Amino acid sequence: MGPTLSLKGIDNSTYYRLLADNPRYYMDYTGTGNTLNLQHPRVLQLIMDSLRYWVLEMHVDGFRFDLAATLARELHEVNRLGAFLDIIHQDPVLSQVKLIAEPWDLGEGGYQVGNFPVGWAEWNDRYRDTVRSFWRGDGGVLGDLAYRITGSSDLYAHSGRRPYASINFVTAHDGFTLQDLVRYNEKHNEANGENNRDGNNDNRSWNCGVEGPTDDPGIKALRAKQKRNLLATLLLSQGVPMMYAGDAIGHTQMGNNNAYCQDNETSWLKWDLQPQDRELLAFTQRVIDLRKTHPVFRRRRFFQGRPIKGADVKDVLWLNPSGNEMTEEEWRNSSVHSLGMFLSGQGLDEIDERGRKVSDTDFLVLLNAHHEDVAFTLPAFRPASRWIAWMDTSRESGLRPADTHDSGAQYPLQARSMVVLMERREHGTKEEE
Repeated sequence: MGPTLSLKGIDNSTYYRLLADNPRYYMDYTGTGNTLNLQHPRVLQLIMDSLRYWVLEMHVDGFRFDLAATLARELHEVNRLGAFLDIIHQDPVLSQVKLIAEPWDLGEGGYQVGNFPVGWAEWNDRYRDTVRSFWRGDGGVLGDLAYRITGSSDLYAHSGRRPYASINFVTAHDGFTLQDLVRYNEKHNEANGENNRDGNNDNRSWNCGVEGPTDDPGIKALRAKQKRNLLATLLLSQGVPMMYAGDAIGHTQMGNNNAYCQDNETSWLKWDLQPQDRELLAFTQRVIDLRKTHPVFRRRRFFQGRPIKGADVKDVLWLNPSGNEMTEEEWRNSSVHSLGMFLSGQGLDEIDERGRKVSDTDFLVLLNAHHEDVAFTLPAFRPASRWIAWMDTSRESGLRPADTHDSGAQYPLQARSMVVLMERREHGTKEEE
């Protein structure tokens, strides 16, 4: 019903999917009014020529496809072997660049997380939902959390893809910012002019006791800690972390979770940072540096959960607060909110660009989403080994002095906090860090 513009004015019935019984109207799988007709060879040619131009002439190194399930629809259903995906896979240029799918659309059967072919990475909204739920304190998500923070092998391993197929995120342009995720239980989109009907209602957010801004120092401290928890979890998970611009400097949209129509202070980033914003930025930078320095946090293969050849530990080990391996009963217990993840630096099973075996330090990551402190027993895999506390989100800066803890000792894991410890092995008077 709108004006005759762009492809509509060139050849409407070729470029767009139209209703068979009333071709005046579009089939709308995207929720934005129309859907490109990828069944037509000229439409496919237009898309492929455009993508190749951006790579060869403009030198972009990849693409993120909005509502990518729409591109895989043949007649009506999403087909992972559809013409578009097949042509991309065969193209000598496009098959070599980064291809990232938003793996859903608004049509029937449009949710396709885990179903894109080899060569594609996907926005993993199951990661977003699970991590938000865990740190909100929801029960019954431990098993799913273990999959998410180890690269989501349940979604990607079956098709031969690797952990980097999972684009992990906690926030994106759709939904709350990180600041608002810990400030609001409900969306506040009144300024959008749709009587707060627009935007997602299922945000899995928690305002920490007060809706919106507050001067209460206890609530402000808890919100700051929750932001550190969410950022550290994201940056230290297997897969590819994706951060929303402004999250590391406390950007807020004042509870608006659909701010696409707000070209004003609601969506603008503020660069006059307050002390707490600079502190969060410094924390984020330090965790990014940890990820970049230690390959154990960015594995190229999934964990096997089996003992490492020549060692007495597994490549990944899940621990309860007593320092023992998690039991099936504990995994299923919805009242359990604490978990330890041991990452073996000897279990990478990878080689570098010179063909040398990649190895790393052993790490222990402790997560406690419970509202009470937990005394977590540190594992003793080897004699004379100790643990150095590298990060503790319960502290205002998220950092700790390099204090060392004996294996078998109890670490005071604070309520709603996350800790990262590095193993130090001592051999006589020589220490290996």
